Amino acid sequence: MTDRLRLRLFSVFGLIFFGLYIYASLNLPAWGSYRGPYGDYISHLAVYERHATDAVNAINYDYRGFDTLGEENILFAAVLGVTMLLRREPSVKTRTLDKVEDRFKMSVTVRAVALPAILLTMVFGFFIGLHGQLTPGGGFQAGVILATVPLLIYIAENTEAFRRITSHIAVEVVDALGAASYALIGVAPLLFGLPLLTNILPLGTTGDVFSSGNIALISACVGVEVTAAFLLVAYTYLEEIVTGQVPEE
Repeated sequence: MTDRLRLRLFSVFGLIFFGLYIYASLNLPAWGSYRGPYGDYISHLAVYERHATDAVNAINYDYRGFDTLGEENILFAAVLGVTMLLRREPSVKTRTLDKVEDRFKMSVTVRAVALPAILLTMVFGFFIGLHGQLTPGGGFQAGVILATVPLLIYIAENTEAFRRITSHIAVEVVDALGAASYALIGVAPLLFGLPLLTNILPLGTTGDVFSSGNIALISACVGVEVTAAFLLVAYTYLEEIVTGQVPEE
């Protein structure tokens, strides 16, 4: 198939998709309106039943916890696929490009800003993760934020520190434990004769960091898995593309 034919096919089907998208958007509700009753029910029940002031996390990690378990394992499988596709073949010899860092030298300003940004990002990430049951946030958001810390270290041109953080076998173990812990928490109620993912931990006081029972614990486990997963993906791509290790010809 030639490039011109590909472009023509893309143009035809792209226009069809764009037309369907516009047609579907014409039936959207007005901004701020909500047609279904379930959101209103959850907003009124989540605080009373789960002591969680953030209804979104109450849905994700409790009322709809089984679906979120599948979503987390989709991320785990995707990261596993990336690492397998970009893994180094033992039979392929590699060489490291010399002075890669010198050719992409960052300015003093970038390095100076990156260092305090690392501390601020860590504090913000832990805050979002620990307060997910109280305010907008949670494990998924916190994991993405915390995973940027090693990238800031890389931007600050401490490549060896970046490799020590991301290439260690412990990151892979933490990623697997983070994904497995969600499932273990969900299975634990079965030992007491309760349904899967039943909230069995003390709910605590509404508005407290340690409230909402299983919701806060599952959110923390998801944060651990997402952080490790994005670290592995970032390290795999940067090792493949940026650091300069290429197969010998």
